Amino acid sequence: MVQTKQPNIILIVVDQMRADALSLNSKDKLVSTPTLDMMASVGYNFENAYSPVPSCVPARAALLTGLDQDKSGRVGYQDEVPWNFTNTLPKVFKDMGYQTECIGKMHVFPSRQRLGFDHVLLHDGYLHVDRKYDKAYGSQFDYASDYLAFLKGKVGYDVDLIDDGMDCNSWEARPWDKDEKLHPTNWVVSESISFLQRRDPTVPFFLKMSFEKPHAPLNPPKYYFDMYMERLPQFLDLHIGNWEVLEKQIPSIYALRGKLKEDDQRRMVAAYFGLITHIDHQISRFLTSLKEFRHDKDTIIWFVSDHGDQLGEHYLFRKGYPYQGSIHIPSFIYDPAGLIAGNRGTIKQLVKIQDIFPSLVDLAGGTTTDELDGRSVKNLLFGQYEGWRTEFHGEHALGKDSSQYILTDQWKFIWFPVLNHYQLFDMKKDPHEMNDLYPSEKYQPIVRQMKKKLVDFLRYREEGFVVDEELVPVELSKITPTLMKTGDSQS
Repeated sequence: MVQTKQPNIILIVVDQMRADALSLNSKDKLVSTPTLDMMASVGYNFENAYSPVPSCVPARAALLTGLDQDKSGRVGYQDEVPWNFTNTLPKVFKDMGYQTECIGKMHVFPSRQRLGFDHVLLHDGYLHVDRKYDKAYGSQFDYASDYLAFLKGKVGYDVDLIDDGMDCNSWEARPWDKDEKLHPTNWVVSESISFLQRRDPTVPFFLKMSFEKPHAPLNPPKYYFDMYMERLPQFLDLHIGNWEVLEKQIPSIYALRGKLKEDDQRRMVAAYFGLITHIDHQISRFLTSLKEFRHDKDTIIWFVSDHGDQLGEHYLFRKGYPYQGSIHIPSFIYDPAGLIAGNRGTIKQLVKIQDIFPSLVDLAGGTTTDELDGRSVKNLLFGQYEGWRTEFHGEHALGKDSSQYILTDQWKFIWFPVLNHYQLFDMKKDPHEMNDLYPSEKYQPIVRQMKKKLVDFLRYREEGFVVDEELVPVELSKITPTLMKTGDSQS
């Protein structure tokens, strides 16, 4: 580190962007992300970045607390669980003297909890939990979206987030039905530029720019939707291997699995990529403003997604699964002024979303407590890899599809404890997870090693995953998205 004062820190978070939706990380290059490619290629691109519990609530808990799921208690998606975390990323920056601001998605409970931010301009997207009729007050809430208030001011009081009929968990897609400047992606960037204008110039700032996209509703502005409807091939590779079971040919619009008609699949991907390219272009707009405010010389930017999207691969949709589409995420540091002065380029070591908390604090000259499970990546930025992790444990409570998994430098071992089903993939030879090796006798020594690793991670879990040092199936009723016991209370 060569800077003599604390750098400004910008954390850009997108929602549900898979790793290969960054063109730099993609082999087929169907998606266009010129701005993000530039930022990652001249910065520090984490090629193997992961979100171990891949859905919004647990991933954001991991990001803001630096804790693994056994300590945070967030092992699946569940709204309306209080965020009783006292040591958070924005709070640490605030204690370091930073002005802390969040613009966009938080997805915490209560929705207006700031968790250490001085100020939050909130837009969590369309969340069913914030739309439910409140019996106590006899009305519906829209308090979880400052963006909606902006939209009402521009279009009229009767405007709503669901005017176009698109749902927040649907694979249906169509272009945005309003002026492009009114899109929530534009709003996040416009308000972030406004923050640069009104910030306190006497202290450094920590800004979280948090986009709700490319999460559904899949409704990019028309230009971006049309761009990919023209560009995409008629048939897309869903990487179907030797293990998928097709339960429904044409699934419900809310389904987590099934096979779409080719034109529906193509429209879904066109809208998804369109949302990402739209974000890319708006980030370019923000970088221009950052330079105009002369903050390109004193700012470090980290870009990350909270989790990925299966996008129809393996006949699966959305997230929550242990496969690469869900857990593998784009993550990179952009340091235009060279404040870090490390070895720029691609970093292949396994990093987790939990690592961002201690890393950003470290890069800003601060320190964190030993309670964090995430680790600072600072040494990796200087080519110092000794002692870094070579594996991690992930999971997700997802009904009968609930999973536990181990990912190493080479192997991914998956256990579905309700179904008592196992899978093994050689990630070096089979990065798209098409060939399940678990049934093969040849790989049983690896299977036994992986089972032992899972036993070590799950030995004290309240669900009863381990009995007499063996993994045992559990009833669906034992699976919960939020643990009652966390951390040391499990042992």
